[in-house]
Amino acid sequence: MEYTQLGRTGLKVSRLVLGTMNFGPQTDEADSHAIMDAALDAGLNFFDTANVYGWGENKGRTEEIIGNWFAKGGDRRDRTVLATKVYGNMTADGEAWPNHDKLSAVNIRRAVDASLKRLRTDHIDLYQFHHVDRDTGFDEIWQAIDVLVQQGKILYAGSSNFPGYKIAQANETAARRGGTIGLVSEQCLYNLAERRAEMEVIPAAREYGLGVIPWSPLHGGLLGGVLKKEVQGGRRASGRAADTLADPAGRARIQAYEDLLDKHGLAPGETALAWLLTRPGVTGPIVGPRTAEQLDSALRAVELELSDELLAGLDEIFPGPGPSPEAFAW
Repeated sequence: MEYTQLGRTGLKVSRLVLGTMNFGPQTDEADSHAIMDAALDAGLNFFDTANVYGWGENKGRTEEIIGNWFAKGGDRRDRTVLATKVYGNMTADGEAWPNHDKLSAVNIRRAVDASLKRLRTDHIDLYQFHHVDRDTGFDEIWQAIDVLVQQGKILYAGSSNFPGYKIAQANETAARRGGTIGLVSEQCLYNLAERRAEMEVIPAAREYGLGVIPWSPLHGGLLGGVLKKEVQGGRRASGRAADTLADPAGRARIQAYEDLLDKHGLAPGETALAWLLTRPGVTGPIVGPRTAEQLDSALRAVELELSDELLAGLDEIFPGPGPSPEAFAW
C-alpha cells in the first residue's frame, strides 16, 4: 500500500479510502468486520463513514458496526485513521426537529458525542461537514470545532460536497479567527465521467492545502464494466449509471471506454481508480466494497501504472472541463 499526507497535515493515510456506506444496508456485520480486517491487513488505514449511514430507521447502524469492530481490540483503533460526518437529521422518526441537523454549534456538539458512543472510541481523526449549511456562519462552526479539538474529541475537520467558494470562505474565516487549522480535506464527487470538480473545487482545495477525497469513483458502477456485465447477464445498471446508458451518446462513450481498456488488457473498475490516483491533489478515492472480492479488485488499482497513451485515450473519451476560468471564458 502507498501512503500520502492528508492535504497540508502531517497525517499519513493510504491512497485508498475504505468507504463503509454498504455496511449494514447491504453487508451484514460479520462480513463488514471481515472486510475491515482484510483492508487493515493490506495496509489500508483510512476508513470513512457518516452518522447517517444505515439510513432510514437504521441511521447510525454503520457507525455501530465499526464500533463493534474496534471493540474486538488487536490495535484496530490505533491503526485506523477514522473519518465520519455530521449534517443529516438523526432523529428516530426522521422528522426535522429543530437543532437536530445541520451545523449549528448545538447540533455539532450533540452529533459528535453520539458518533463517539456508536463508534466506541474517544476521538475522531477527521470530522467532516457532510454538506454546506447556508444558515450557519463559519464563525459559529469553527467555535464549535475549536472546543472539540481542545477536548480531544476530534483532531481535524474536513468538508464534503462543498463548492469552491465555500472552501475559500471556510478557511479564510479560520485564518481570521486564528488558532484553528481550518479544513484539511474535501470529499467530492469526482471520476472519469464526472470531472466538473476540476473547474473550481479541486483548484480551491489545492490552493488551501486540502486533500481531495473523491466519492463514487466508479460513478455508480458506470465505470466498472457495466456493458460487459450486461452481456454476461450480471447486475444491471441503476441510478445515474442507468440514466447515462439510456442516452445513446452516453452509452457509446461507455462502450468506447470498455473497448479501450480491452485493447490494453485492463479491468475497467481498477483503471478508473488508478486514473484518480494520477490526478493532482487527490489523496485517495473512496472504495465501498460489498464483498471481499470487490476489496481485492480495488487494492490492485494502487499497483496499476497507466501509460501516457492510455491516459490520452481516456481524456479523449472523457474530456475534462479544462482550467478555470479559461473553461468558461477567454
